[in-house]
Amino acid sequence: MTSTLTYPLEIEPQVGDGSAVPIAPGVLWLRMPLFAALPWINVWAIEDGEGWSIVDTGINSAKTMDAWNIAFSGAMQGAPVSRVVATHMHPDHCGLAGWMAERFRVRLWMTRLEYLTCRLMAADTGQAAPADGTEFYREKFGFFGKLIYPLPASYRRLEDGDRLRLGAYQWEVVVGNGHSPEHACLHCPELKLLISGDQVLPRISSNVSVYPLEPDANPLADWLHSLAKLKARIPNDVLVLPAHNSPFRGLHARIDELADSHQRGLARLTDLLTEPKRAVDAFGALFSRPISDGLLGMATGEAIAHLNYLAANGRAIRTRDAAGVWWWQNSAG
Repeated sequence: MTSTLTYPLEIEPQVGDGSAVPIAPGVLWLRMPLFAALPWINVWAIEDGEGWSIVDTGINSAKTMDAWNIAFSGAMQGAPVSRVVATHMHPDHCGLAGWMAERFRVRLWMTRLEYLTCRLMAADTGQAAPADGTEFYREKFGFFGKLIYPLPASYRRLEDGDRLRLGAYQWEVVVGNGHSPEHACLHCPELKLLISGDQVLPRISSNVSVYPLEPDANPLADWLHSLAKLKARIPNDVLVLPAHNSPFRGLHARIDELADSHQRGLARLTDLLTEPKRAVDAFGALFSRPISDGLLGMATGEAIAHLNYLAANGRAIRTRDAAGVWWWQNSAG
């Protein structure tokens, strides 16, 4: 498939050096360091009165803190942070939200399910895995919380349809689901910008997984519904500011690509299930590359999401054997 997306920005910020690229009046684009497989995350600073609203923060690490300290005194000209906004609960997005809120004595803005789920998952740090989690697919818990500076004990709730006045412009909150419980995108009609977080990415597809906390969940249905919602509510002429890759135009085309990709995967998976299969047996139908040990958890969660989607729609049947292993089979087979 030939993509119709365009990438209009010729200059991109360097990773982790505090540099920033102006996107629109009062909007700066920065990049914070992550991991080898996904080396950086895009974060955003928006002029807000005499300070800056920060949208997403990067993970809790010394390198990320150093990069922000350079940005505070350099690109942000020494002005304080006036609020911290986290699109969702994943550590690369809210890992330093608590650090910034504590340092500048400001409020964290986040949707309720993202805030509460983050607090719950971070509390697993250092604890042994519960039996349900080990049985599901994981050998140990706790890595999540190590990447997150403790969140504030209180927060300001964001809801779908809220309008935030950040400096001279209004931004509307558009909530999506599937990748995370209650992901907040921010749309500024006047500037024709959409901060999409992980809800829409231009070159990769966000992970949509089932987790041990809710093993019977159907997040793929939530994800596909959220894509349709974004397409209906957000004009196609916005410049999309994603968490990963580069800002792009062509929102509606990308939404169609993502939805079509999942539907093709579901069709391949349906064909595979003529005989009973486990979640790990579905990898070849869903992923174009071999799954290494480091990706096994995410791949298993995403495979179960697709299998649960087929089961919820009557296209597959799930059974459990005497050893406690789940098997799925095409309901027509």
